[in-house]
Amino acid sequence: MTQPGQNDRISAKIFSGLQEIDRAEWQALLASPHPLVSYDFLLALEQSGSVGGQSGWQPLHVGLTDATGRLQAALPGWLKSHSYGEYVFDHGWAQALEQAGGDYYPKFLSAIPFTPVPGPRLLTRPDRPELRGQLIAAMQQLVASNELSSAHVTFIEEADRQAFEEAGWQLRSGLQFHWHNQGYRDFDDFLASFASRKRKNVKKERASIAAAGLQMRRLSGEEIKPEHWDFFYQCYLATIDRKWGGAYLTRDFFDRLDVLMRDRCLLVLAEKDGQPVAAALNFIGPDCLYGRNWGTLADVPNLHFETCYYQAIDFAIEAGLARVEAGAQGLHKVQRGYMPVKTASAHYISHPGLAAAVSRFCRQEAGGITAEARMIETSSPYRKTA
Repeated sequence: MTQPGQNDRISAKIFSGLQEIDRAEWQALLASPHPLVSYDFLLALEQSGSVGGQSGWQPLHVGLTDATGRLQAALPGWLKSHSYGEYVFDHGWAQALEQAGGDYYPKFLSAIPFTPVPGPRLLTRPDRPELRGQLIAAMQQLVASNELSSAHVTFIEEADRQAFEEAGWQLRSGLQFHWHNQGYRDFDDFLASFASRKRKNVKKERASIAAAGLQMRRLSGEEIKPEHWDFFYQCYLATIDRKWGGAYLTRDFFDRLDVLMRDRCLLVLAEKDGQPVAAALNFIGPDCLYGRNWGTLADVPNLHFETCYYQAIDFAIEAGLARVEAGAQGLHKVQRGYMPVKTASAHYISHPGLAAAVSRFCRQEAGGITAEARMIETSSPYRKTA
């Protein structure tokens, strides 16, 4: 892989694995300790074999170093041989280029694998925000030097979005559903913000879990034992089987989470007669709870809603977190208090014809996304205010 060039005393460098980067230097690039952009999370993915090898996710992190070799900026990156596990779908773009006689793969992607969570991607030291532009230029040089079709950066934050817009990248909109804490005292206080009929429906769903003889437990830190991870992995595989997907995450990944990030994990268990029947994994950030994976070995109505959504809200209120991000898609989340939030991704296409077509597509799609969000908001469960 050809290295990007140099700019004054700042040099661009490619890292083929996170172990080539000092942990403290990577963490110093994070303005806030986002758990899913952390060195520990990415390292667990790499060392567990969840990425790399034959997975189609080859680590290819881009860094900017100063004259002493100290990391000044970086972005998590991957050389991709497919478009699975990304949640921003570009299969149509790939098909179009291949029909025109080009090769869409490999492509470069900056993202958190299998994790549709908005967060920082252009990571810089606090006193070097101008290096965002140099990271973008390094990606473009990486595409040109290695004759890649494209570079993509998904689920970006506002500061990054502005940098990509200034660099002329194509921006694409998406929708997720997030819950926002309005200073609620407890779950009942949250439900009091609902219209009467919607409030009764949530109470009925929660009551059905107790009526089914299930108890809920939330575990974090030292409370999470190896047997809990064993059970959660069973749930993870069961969900993959039902969705006909690929089990990217290995069992070893969760062991590494237990060592590296146990205090930042929240494991929700549903139990019956003292035995677990369902589980959901969340990650705890400074102001947000990130819902990630869930699974069940029992067929119980409303169990998904309780395990993934209501328990997350309960925890967020108790912990004083500002929001819950419960992953991609899921219109059913709206009636549980999770409202539409726009997401953004940035795309650089080297083929002029495809770039023009993608630009037209994204403009048209953005209008549809805005209209969809407005339509969804009309079905909000919250009481209407004057």
